[in-house]
Amino acid sequence: MSEDFLSLVDLASSRLGGRVLFASDEFFASRHNLLKPESAVSIANRFTPNGMWMDGWETRRKRGPGHDWCVIELGRRGVIRGVDIDTSFFTGNFPEKASIEACDVKTAVTPKTVDKLPWSSILSPVALSGDGHNRFPILISRAVTHLRFHIYPDGGVARLRVFGEVAVDWTKKKGVVDLAALENGGRALLASDEHFGAKNNLLLPGRAPHMGEGWQSRRRRGPGHDWVILKLGAPGRIEKVEIDTNHFKGNYPESASLEGAFAPGASLEDFASNRVAFAPLLPAQKLRPHRRHLIAKGLAKHEAVTHVRMKIFPDGGISRLRLHGRPRPA
Repeated sequence: MSEDFLSLVDLASSRLGGRVLFASDEFFASRHNLLKPESAVSIANRFTPNGMWMDGWETRRKRGPGHDWCVIELGRRGVIRGVDIDTSFFTGNFPEKASIEACDVKTAVTPKTVDKLPWSSILSPVALSGDGHNRFPILISRAVTHLRFHIYPDGGVARLRVFGEVAVDWTKKKGVVDLAALENGGRALLASDEHFGAKNNLLLPGRAPHMGEGWQSRRRRGPGHDWVILKLGAPGRIEKVEIDTNHFKGNYPESASLEGAFAPGASLEDFASNRVAFAPLLPAQKLRPHRRHLIAKGLAKHEAVTHVRMKIFPDGGISRLRLHGRPRPA
């Protein structure tokens, strides 16, 4: 089993604070649609004063030289491993090609300063197909903060996903922090099932606005239970746990437990093959619907852990998991 970049964090997602700062044109559809976390949709026979309504970013037809572009501020500074240029529902109006530049800056990016920034190419112009996913690995090893997304010569893109690893300066993190949070570099590695909700939803900022923004497995019809394995942003000792079943009322798990492991060098294959030993961290706790469960007592004494496995019995949905502790960077 090789790790696919699609399992990494979408660094550009608006849920993490990603923004399209400005664009060369957005006549048919707003640039802000590009980073929406939900999948694009199509609504037949819906029109705006400028034309057919499209769930994406769409520019007008270019009648002269040049091409369209937009500038994106990532929600979190990070190392990009791959991108998905999603042209869902754009059939006769998708761009012929696209390319991406990146830079790492601390100052504000404006239309007046954009051309003065140290841009470098991370994706040379590539051909796109319409009404589908165009996925490309990115082979850079430095963290970046901004992207300049070029489309040639014009057209529409439904979503841009920028998958990678959050770059965290742990020297600036003081006291107790959520070691599992996406913004702190945590992420979900594996899950037994994610039929109704993706595993990384557990680690998003804030409380879930609805049931669709949680991790939820299908109804189990046989023995066993569901589980998810998380990689912490940094090794640490967990001091407080929060298991939030917000919005899960008739489909929350009966109980949940936690286990921890210190395995900084373990691969995804090691976890998938059960070659990593986990030790009890929190015994099974009864859960209640639509409730924030704050747990500080009952945690097993442990040293720093790098990974946590949550088991839910027998199945169901959890909106957020917070693992508050003190980081001990390796």
